[in-house]
Amino acid sequence: MNTADIRRRFLEYFQRRNHLVLPSAPLVYNDPNLLFVNAGMVPMKPYFLGSEPPPAPSATSVQKCVRTLDIEEVGKTTRHGTFFQMCGNFSFGEYFKAGAIQSAWELITGTTDSGGLGFDPESVWVTVLAPGLHPNLPDGDKEAAGLWHEIAGLPAERIQFRALADNYWSMGIPGPGGPNSEIYIDRGPQYGPDGGPVVDEDRFLEIWNLVFMSDELSQVRSKSDFDIAGPLPKPQIDTGAGLERIAYLLQGKDNMYEIDEVYPVIAKAAELSGRRYGADHDDDVRMRVVADHVRSALMLIGDGVVPGNEARGYVVRRLLRRVVRSMRLLGVGDPSFAELFPASRDVMAGSYPEVASDFDRISQIAYAEEEAFTRTLSAGTQIFDTAVASVRGSGGSTLPGDQAFQLHDTYGFPIELTLEMANEQGLGVDEAGFTALMDQQRERAKADARAKKGGSGASDGYRQLRAAGETRFTGYSALDGVSRVRGIIADGAVVDRAEQGATVELVLEESPFYAESGGQDADTGVISGDGVELTVTDVQRPVKGLVVHTVEVTSGELLTGAELQATVDGAARLAACQAHSATHLVHAALRQVLGPTAVQAGSYNRPGYMRFDYSWNAGVDREVRDQLESITNAAVRDDLAVSAREMDIDQAKKLGALALFGENYGDRVRVIDIAGGDYPETWSRELCGGTHVQRSSQIGVVSFIGEGSVGSGARRVEAYVGYDAFQQLATERALVAGLSEMLKVQPDQLTDRVTRMVAQLKDAEKEIARLRGEQLRNSTADLVASAKDMWGVAFLGQQLPDVAAGDLRQLAMDLRSKIDRPAVVALVGGTAEKPAVVVATNEGARDRRLAAGELIRPACEALGGRGGGKADIAQGGGTNGAASDEALRAVEYAVGHVLQNG
Repeated sequence: MNTADIRRRFLEYFQRRNHLVLPSAPLVYNDPNLLFVNAGMVPMKPYFLGSEPPPAPSATSVQKCVRTLDIEEVGKTTRHGTFFQMCGNFSFGEYFKAGAIQSAWELITGTTDSGGLGFDPESVWVTVLAPGLHPNLPDGDKEAAGLWHEIAGLPAERIQFRALADNYWSMGIPGPGGPNSEIYIDRGPQYGPDGGPVVDEDRFLEIWNLVFMSDELSQVRSKSDFDIAGPLPKPQIDTGAGLERIAYLLQGKDNMYEIDEVYPVIAKAAELSGRRYGADHDDDVRMRVVADHVRSALMLIGDGVVPGNEARGYVVRRLLRRVVRSMRLLGVGDPSFAELFPASRDVMAGSYPEVASDFDRISQIAYAEEEAFTRTLSAGTQIFDTAVASVRGSGGSTLPGDQAFQLHDTYGFPIELTLEMANEQGLGVDEAGFTALMDQQRERAKADARAKKGGSGASDGYRQLRAAGETRFTGYSALDGVSRVRGIIADGAVVDRAEQGATVELVLEESPFYAESGGQDADTGVISGDGVELTVTDVQRPVKGLVVHTVEVTSGELLTGAELQATVDGAARLAACQAHSATHLVHAALRQVLGPTAVQAGSYNRPGYMRFDYSWNAGVDREVRDQLESITNAAVRDDLAVSAREMDIDQAKKLGALALFGENYGDRVRVIDIAGGDYPETWSRELCGGTHVQRSSQIGVVSFIGEGSVGSGARRVEAYVGYDAFQQLATERALVAGLSEMLKVQPDQLTDRVTRMVAQLKDAEKEIARLRGEQLRNSTADLVASAKDMWGVAFLGQQLPDVAAGDLRQLAMDLRSKIDRPAVVALVGGTAEKPAVVVATNEGARDRRLAAGELIRPACEALGGRGGGKADIAQGGGTNGAASDEALRAVEYAVGHVLQNG
């Protein structure tokens, strides 16, 4: 039974029992506390918390998940993986323990002919919560134990009681929680001792966890220490079954890496490397890393995550680089993604057809990242070689932790790669120093994350107000309207009034104000009436269906229940509509010029400005940029009709409407069509909840102000729109007119004139550099004569203002060659704002243990910068040219210290 078949059987089983089948949410989900969806219940949280009404009394899903906390352990054991699939069934008050246990038992032990999974009933064990572990739970979960005996006929010896940490579930924060019952399969005596899961969890493998959410938790201190405020209004069911675990049990495999959706990538890695899986532990680990990370990257890029240097993008970049590293350690130095990714696509497409239909885009991004990292490896290797030379030159045997961290942080070198390369050079690595710096970085990241979470304090208030129903958005057809105040939130709590001068959050029964979403900025405006006036500064949807206005009470007193007039700033809304419609035109133009793989990766629109990110791996030259701008403005000129309609999402997909990767759409969606002129069918068709102009001519004009790379596989177009575009063009026209007058040429001759002037300037700079170099070479005899003797070593330290770093380096080598005894040459040049320093040593000096790479450091510290190099020559710079004398004295002191101390 392949994995896709198990997935299908699970969903069909619960669909036959009146569960709504929900599609997997994208791995990137709208939860500020999560990098990626990491559990099947994540999309269900709003329903369990009561902040949103559930779409049905019960539901089922197979959710894509990614967990990266144990990324370093992936492959070392067969338990750890980053991507997995969680099967679940959920009840929002329709059934409870008996229903959950009955369904799980029937599905697990039902015959394959009847749609079940076919596990031997005699192999099933379960655990439940033991009694006497919590004051509010004196009986533990004897009820569940009794139901397992009654419904499944499990004997007492196969129903085991466990501690709170094992069999009580919560989200780790105040909210719903409850006992859980875990289902295990006995794999047989060859996997470990008898005695059930309390004895051995390798032989007895957990496959399904049934959570019976019955309690309202007021405080959670740990898994075993929490306070229960009372029962939930409705008990709920949340279950999670690991699809990969079920698959390897049913496929007769030992672990998840050997199932049908993972092993083909291991087989391909083995084929490319010429090594056999199962022959060597270290090679097996590397092949498992490759298989896991390729699959995870395939699914993450498929959901719109582009490799980058921050947050989600960095995770994907790290996964891909670990694949490159692992293949390198397997002896494969050539690019391998073009072989590995298709192998994963072919087996994952059975469950997720989109990875096949969208593979051109996914593969372009992955292959570009492999190529970029190959270049990075080359650059980082040079830095590594310099660091090794410095260590050896100083007589050391250990690469410093800060240099290992620099290789990791700047060049993306995993620490294992640095360790391997250092070992090849006969050196160790200061792993403790590296780990300390990594810990500091993680703490900074955690602090940033905590700061970002700080805005979620009013969740209880939002939940309370959302329970009264959705806020109806009227702003598609009107910019003002009368509405009643449903509630006011101040400092996270619902209050009944707000005084003049206060800034609070306001919820209306209905609102014409657009809440920030889909890349479009929030509306601004005023709300007034009953002697009160409010200035609207922001509008958000903190929970689905609830529009929350941030308002300043500029006069009067705001009261709950008041009828107020809400008025959107019409000029700002029009400018926002122009910008949003312009992004649709730019998207369509990109696809016309670059092809269908140039898809949206994000956008931002505010009045007068638009920013559009798209997936693309190559540079875009000026000619293509001009073509995009021309096509976009031609569509503006053609006065195309812009229309909106609502429909089922399946219908929208059949019509070819474009969706933003990673966006979680509901069953009903809004489709924006731009059509007319030479495009009677459609010029652009996208799923979009934003506001738009009625005809493209109302956009006015779109003026590109930038196009460039924002990361591997991603580019960005920026433009001014409407009146802001006119102002920008007018400013540029005035600039051209001023330059034309200054240079006494016509505007159309300006480019030629400036080009000639730039060429003349470059020629002059080359001549000046030639003369300066000649002057410096003529002065070498005087400089050599100025060298002082230090215990038999000639030290030449000299300031040479305005001499560039390249000239300094050449001069230092010339001076070194002209001194016929051990010599150290130190030169400081550059400018006051950007000083440069070079240190060179000859063979005689190096025999005296004087290494340029070490001597450069104190000079750079004095100049407020950094530098490095090899034992014979090193260079660096800084920001404090006034310290040039101090830098030279620092080198002289360092030379004396080495000579006096041997």
